[in-house]
Amino acid sequence: MEYDPKEKNRIAGYEYNTLMSLMHVSVSKHLLDEHFTLVWANAFYYELIGWDKDEYEARYNNLCDTYYADDQEELAKLTEVVMDAIEGSKGGYTHISHMPKKDGEYVWVRMVATFADEYIDGYQVSYTVMTDINDLVLMQKAQTVTYNALPGFVAKFHIDKDFGLTLLEANARYTAFFGDDCWDTGADPLFLQNYAQNQQAIEASREKILSGQPISLGLTVKGVDGREARLQVNASCVDWQNQEPIYLAIFIDITDVTELREMQQKLEAQAAELKETLTAAEQASRAKSDFLSSMSHDIRTPMNAIVGMTEIARIHLDDPGRVENCLDKIALSSQHLLGLINDVLDMSAIESGSMALSNSAFSLPDFMENIVAIIQPAAAEKRQHLFIRTFGVEHEHLYADPLRLKQIFINILSNAVKFTPEEGSITLTLEEFPAAHEGCGQFRFTFADTGMGMTDAFMTHIFDSFTRERDSRVDKTEGSGLGMAITKRIVDMMGGRITVRSAEGKGSTFVVYLSLHIEENPACYPALPPLRVLIADDDELMCEYAAQTLDALGIDAECAEDGEDTVRQIISAHDAGQGFDVLILDWKMPGVDGLEVTRQIRARIGEELPILIASSYDWADIKKEALSAGANDFISKPLFKSTLCHTLKRLIYAENSPIADKEKKPQYNFGGRRFLLVEDNALNQEIGVELLSQAGAIVECADDGIQGCEKFAQSPPGYYSLILMDVQMPVMNGYEATQKIRALPRADARAVPIIAMTADAFAADIEKARESGMDGHLAKPLDLPLMLQELSKLL
Repeated sequence: MEYDPKEKNRIAGYEYNTLMSLMHVSVSKHLLDEHFTLVWANAFYYELIGWDKDEYEARYNNLCDTYYADDQEELAKLTEVVMDAIEGSKGGYTHISHMPKKDGEYVWVRMVATFADEYIDGYQVSYTVMTDINDLVLMQKAQTVTYNALPGFVAKFHIDKDFGLTLLEANARYTAFFGDDCWDTGADPLFLQNYAQNQQAIEASREKILSGQPISLGLTVKGVDGREARLQVNASCVDWQNQEPIYLAIFIDITDVTELREMQQKLEAQAAELKETLTAAEQASRAKSDFLSSMSHDIRTPMNAIVGMTEIARIHLDDPGRVENCLDKIALSSQHLLGLINDVLDMSAIESGSMALSNSAFSLPDFMENIVAIIQPAAAEKRQHLFIRTFGVEHEHLYADPLRLKQIFINILSNAVKFTPEEGSITLTLEEFPAAHEGCGQFRFTFADTGMGMTDAFMTHIFDSFTRERDSRVDKTEGSGLGMAITKRIVDMMGGRITVRSAEGKGSTFVVYLSLHIEENPACYPALPPLRVLIADDDELMCEYAAQTLDALGIDAECAEDGEDTVRQIISAHDAGQGFDVLILDWKMPGVDGLEVTRQIRARIGEELPILIASSYDWADIKKEALSAGANDFISKPLFKSTLCHTLKRLIYAENSPIADKEKKPQYNFGGRRFLLVEDNALNQEIGVELLSQAGAIVECADDGIQGCEKFAQSPPGYYSLILMDVQMPVMNGYEATQKIRALPRADARAVPIIAMTADAFAADIEKARESGMDGHLAKPLDLPLMLQELSKLL
């Protein structure tokens, strides 16, 4: 008799399912996706778990992770086994699982899975055979234990969800000690004897007990004869009843040895503590000795340069070029010396607890522009590649201590520049994630370099004070050995955390996690017309993120992966009459770089397409060549939403481009304004008068606070436009002088701007200056551009 193919398949399927059912074997087909989706299963699969096929599909939608939703621990075990098999290319796995059933009970099954060379919707298929081994497991658990042959007291308890104990079995020693009443009271021997330490020990193990984990604890109990005993309890979960654990416990009487053991443990703990203290003290002493030896050298180096260059300049006063060169080197050495001193002062302030954090509003794009401006020149000098990336940054206006945040960034990045060889790369990535607390953003800052890396031994001490890697390459670099210790302390003070991973010869990666307060009012961006923008960048992730950012602004954005692709897309779109409105072009791309792409586009389609050159490098370095190639404007990386929006607005609406102005330093003119400089140090007076006079100000001096008050009081109203007040002075300090001036019975005494000048740049000092009535704060030594900028704001 001939069967058609369909009938043959039906009969074969029936025979297969019948055979599997007789063998009590479940066969199922799954996708290796995030849900471990069930594609097909035989009848015994559903029989095994107690669900009808239609009920199962309706309730769980064939998603295995949903089926295990009430048993996350078992789901985690299964997921770990599957992922281990996938990642290890094992071709399958074997696993014993505690599988939930419809009636709330569990069945033990043995899973044997094979990964097939078959794919559905892009996901690999797994065939799984499950065998019911419930009886075998229960048999093993039910094996008889001869309790009386075991040492100590032995008992089996059922523990309900309310943490109540029911005694199920016990050996003769247990009942002899607690008495026959223990069968009536159940939990009485362990719980109802009111010993505080018993309750504390048992409560501490509550979660472990209810989840069936092994426990070990000590109890103090009274026997039926009134004798008090100290018992060591070791218990394991041997079964479950109605999802409640059954524990087998062994109680060992350690009364006689407890007191002696406790005394011995105390002595051992004290000895270990003393040894650790001594070792730590010796290590700290050695570290400080090494630090002082290193610092004496590091401080002498810039000091020698300052003294030597000063002498050379004095000899060559008739050679302005040579004098200018000497002054440049003196300025660099002075900044380096100041950095070393600041590290020591910061560490001292942190360890004494006198460093406090401010909480000020700041702009993340402006902050990053400042960071790049500081780090980029040093990186460019070593021809290093500096990459700045942003992902998911929705909030650009934040609240924190920007000065200390800047210190974190500069400490890590300057080390990256210092210990990365020429033509290496440094990548800073900024990411924002939803925070647990309202009004905050969770930020992750990742600093990665391709530098020399660190040994595993040194990584454990990277955040210790006075430590540096012992390496001949490190010895050639200058530093205090305090930078990373300061960084770690500041991160801790800001409520964040910092991690590091590194490998010798492969570079280092530091990750800083901070929760920062955000501006509650969402940023408003200017409306832009419908635009079609092409973003060209060989950094695929950065390119895609920039495109997503523009999409959020209502702009149609597309990506190009290199120079050749950029030219091809621009020409193709132009020839089709669907040209792009703007091209954002990365300057540094492999192969054909951004400037060459600009030249090719101008040669092919002329000047009609606005081209923005994007770079984290200083625009001044490439401006002349970029404008010559045909670029219209510049946009700095990282590409924040506000940066993209305002740059495009300026470009589209033909506003005055700030490119030319970016290079120009702001010009300050205080002509006709009279300043009072209250400073006890004659040299500082001379420097202040000279610098301020260069900006057109008329400067008068007072040698201390009393003189300053007298000069102001004796002057006509409105005579002084501003007062620069030193804080640490003899006779009367700057805080008192400010309060006396503010108290004078004249209107200008309350209105005249008073700026503090001090070497103390901590948040507490700034706050103290404000409380005394001062309007601003300048840190010594005076930074001329910063000083002029601050004075200009107040005037």
